[in-house]
Amino acid sequence: MQKKFLLTAIIGILFTSIAGTLAHFTYEWSNGNFLVGLFTPISESIWEHMKLLFFPMLFYGIFVCPRLIQDYPCLSFSYPLGILAGTLAIPLLFYTYSGILGRTYISIDILIFYISVILAFAIVCLVTSRCQKLSPHTRRSALLPWLLVLLLTISFIVFTVYPPSLAIFQAG
Repeated sequence: MQKKFLLTAIIGILFTSIAGTLAHFTYEWSNGNFLVGLFTPISESIWEHMKLLFFPMLFYGIFVCPRLIQDYPCLSFSYPLGILAGTLAIPLLFYTYSGILGRTYISIDILIFYISVILAFAIVCLVTSRCQKLSPHTRRSALLPWLLVLLLTISFIVFTVYPPSLAIFQAG
């Protein structure tokens, strides 16, 4: 893997980590602005905290992927996989550790976010590095992860406005 790609991934980890950390406070700083709340947590629920990784990584990808796709065509497949894996790692890790320990710890919750960010970009790097060129079949396969990212985007918006009565949507 070229240094340029690795540097882009490291910058992505830093950007997503910093932007996600700041996003935790953005809704409050905006005095409860509705539009800000669609993309940042409006409560302390696990669902809302998944936005901390999802949107910064998505926005970074929208900026960086078009600049790298020529040299790394598999990025069209690996990047949405990274977004999905990192985002889903947050509730998986949270519910696993809190189920085992029987309680939550803010320090572990914060650590889960950073681990999930690193995991997301590690998946992007791993999948991209193992792929030479996209076959026509793989190009079609890249559509599914992006459709899942789109579905998750819509779900974040809808469930921010209309959260279901499930534990993942309730502030803990």
